[in-house]
Amino acid sequence: MRIVRAEKRFGARCAALVACLALVIVSCSTTSEPTTEISTTPTQSALNSIDPAAFQDAVEGAAEELLVPGAVVLVHTPQGSFTASVGTTQLGTQSPPAADTHYRIASNTKTLTAALTVLLAQDGKLRFDDPVSDYVPDVPNGNNITIDQLLKMRSGLYNYTSAPELAATMDADPAKAWTPQEALAIAFSHPPDFPPGTSYEYNNTNYVLLGLVAEKVGGRPLAEQFQDRLLGPLGLQQTSLPAADDTAIPDPYSHGYMYGGSAYALVDEPYPPDIQAAARAGTLQPIDYTNQNPSYATAAGGAISTADDMATWMQALVSGKVLNSDYQQQWLQSLQAEDPSAPDGQQYGYGISYQRFGPNASMYYHGGELPGFNSFMGHDSDNDVTLVIWTNLTLSPEGKTTANALLPTVLDQIYAGLSLQPAAPTTTR
Repeated sequence: MRIVRAEKRFGARCAALVACLALVIVSCSTTSEPTTEISTTPTQSALNSIDPAAFQDAVEGAAEELLVPGAVVLVHTPQGSFTASVGTTQLGTQSPPAADTHYRIASNTKTLTAALTVLLAQDGKLRFDDPVSDYVPDVPNGNNITIDQLLKMRSGLYNYTSAPELAATMDADPAKAWTPQEALAIAFSHPPDFPPGTSYEYNNTNYVLLGLVAEKVGGRPLAEQFQDRLLGPLGLQQTSLPAADDTAIPDPYSHGYMYGGSAYALVDEPYPPDIQAAARAGTLQPIDYTNQNPSYATAAGGAISTADDMATWMQALVSGKVLNSDYQQQWLQSLQAEDPSAPDGQQYGYGISYQRFGPNASMYYHGGELPGFNSFMGHDSDNDVTLVIWTNLTLSPEGKTTANALLPTVLDQIYAGLSLQPAAPTTTR
């Protein structure tokens, strides 16, 4: 079994979380169906006793191998909380990151957008089988694309972040403020990839549309609804969706870096050998993408947060503190295998991925990637484990998504009885 990426790169692969990870489970069987009841009794035998010094050393060694300037790994278990902080928030300085350091969470924003959509359904203001055309005009085949299909990445619409013209514009004008309509115009100028509901494809166009649906139904800007319905009630004071013309990150914050142009984060384009060699040799330095305007991502990936806040958010979302019991069950039961031929593999539902990776362990998770940052967040309700990883380098020189590449090392520290082996690099991130 493996946890596969739930966070393809923010463009062409913004739904995959762990392309570089294979989990080989020792002497265990797996189940193909997601858990629909949240366990409240930790299975202590599934967990290691975490040694803080060994935890720090393991994360530090793995991050150095990836050439990550800075990273934070935050783990909550029944033993307590553990934080490994590596490197610096800004190249050329000694400024170590921490659990309260702000970073761009990229597609982890989708968990907020999906939760708000489900809350609006809970309010009776929309239904999952409503066509998107009821709320957003001029969507190609919008009469046949449902809210459910948008949430589960099954609309078939073209993914606008795969378009070369998006990356070219971002590189030419990094401060450009994008509207959702401009992003959708790119998507709608390309033919759809498949008929609605017939396949799965991680696709940012779906969540830009859901942001517009939420604003139409909720009658207020998305950022205000996030604050009033999700962030405020949970005390997430360090999480925000910035205005379209706001390129700043609140203090304390990390800079974000990547080798090469924006396309490397948006589409499945590997680094050429000369970039890989120069980065490894130290003769090529990564570009600072900290203040590239993230408004092109909007409801699909525009938010800012901290490891502390994201850990609180994931635990609350999975354990039922956000939705009522009926809609929590619908949220859990929305999961559907991405690949019908692999029912034991990764599943994607209403803004969340799920995979069981041991007889007593599974994880609901998501991740985020955009130029400058890579991240993973998950909650294992079987063992009451919450995990957040973020890095300030999008890709290693070899093209590994850095937070995902750290995941085998981190899980090996948390769980007992797992044999973790890195998979060969994949070209379908």
